[in-house]
Amino acid sequence: MFGAVTCVGVAAVGIAMPGIAAAEPNPPADLLHPTHDPASVMPTPLDDLFYTPPPDFEQLDPGTVLAARAIDVGLNPTPVTATELLIRSTDAKGHPVPVVATLLVPFAPWQGSGPRPLVAYNMPIDSLGNICAPSQYLKTGASAGLRSMQLPLSKNYAVIVPDHQGPRQAYAAGRMAGHAVLDSIRAAVRTPELGLSPDAPTVVSGYSGGAIASGWAAQLAPEYAQELNLVGAVVGGVPADFGMLINTMNGANAASGVFLAATLGLAREYPEIMALFNDNGWRLSQFAKDFCFLDAALLGAIAPIPAETLTDVPQPTQLPMIRDILADNRLGAAAPRVPVLLYHGINEVWVPFAGAERLYDDWCRLGVPVRFEAHPGEHVIVAETGVSVADSWIDARFTGAPAPVGCTKVVG
Repeated sequence: MFGAVTCVGVAAVGIAMPGIAAAEPNPPADLLHPTHDPASVMPTPLDDLFYTPPPDFEQLDPGTVLAARAIDVGLNPTPVTATELLIRSTDAKGHPVPVVATLLVPFAPWQGSGPRPLVAYNMPIDSLGNICAPSQYLKTGASAGLRSMQLPLSKNYAVIVPDHQGPRQAYAAGRMAGHAVLDSIRAAVRTPELGLSPDAPTVVSGYSGGAIASGWAAQLAPEYAQELNLVGAVVGGVPADFGMLINTMNGANAASGVFLAATLGLAREYPEIMALFNDNGWRLSQFAKDFCFLDAALLGAIAPIPAETLTDVPQPTQLPMIRDILADNRLGAAAPRVPVLLYHGINEVWVPFAGAERLYDDWCRLGVPVRFEAHPGEHVIVAETGVSVADSWIDARFTGAPAPVGCTKVVG
């Protein structure tokens, strides 16, 4: 469920409410559903008290470890100590929430200069259920096949894997994801027992849905977590321009199920969206509340459902409320203060290449040093071909290579 293909639906969420033409400024009152309870469409809680935060955790600083336990991640190519963490974080609207992250630290002592580096590897989650989160997946022992995680471990770097969708599994909510990543890093480097240093050089890295988390972490860090020693960000296959995707993912095609799941995920973080849902929208929200990626993909393949069926409001993307939410989740509107590796497939089907080009232009205008690599192939192919490139770029950030300056675009 965490393969490269799983992320294509994330980008669709920004335009899941259809329509671009002019519309009424607010939805008609008789179309709202005030009796529906948003709690009824949240993911089913896991039967494990570890995930319940202590009383008054909201008063603690972001990044505070609320609970920790050793876990088994199965046979790993690099022997590691694996620790699951419950952490105080912040949701998209600034409210305290608990998030989960899994820290992997190689057994071998760090022999390099300075403190052991840390990679925040943001897996594409693209799901609505708690059981689909990386913390649950890693405990199945299947992580040995994840090259993006195993390569840094093989070089004796530590790796932290956040459940970046947060406690509501808010699929595609960028600010929630960025906060979760940064607070996971804080928890790892601030806790001496975990074996890392507060000034550990850190790179955030992710592909597709994970790239949204990495991009937002890089953008939010200057204000939210400026004390961290971030030295770079890897952003691959990112669905950066939501407005391009309504014609590639919504409606009668196989991506529609993932598109709808992303819509429902964003509505969990912004429940005012739910006020626009008709009965179909509420029924689908309850039916799909624990979907993993494969469930959503299967729904799209068997019964492609246009997002228009979720609401009776005409052109809801023109409502001020929806416009504000889309603007709040627009990646590229703020400047990371670290070098960025941005890579994307030239032959993308679901996530247009032009969206990555615009993100490159946005960040370059803001003075961010960006290396943009255009790779032959589409989403799944580039997920594999980009791993080695990203790995080498991360090595350069950790081994003292001169930091990139300016913007560079490489095609082919």
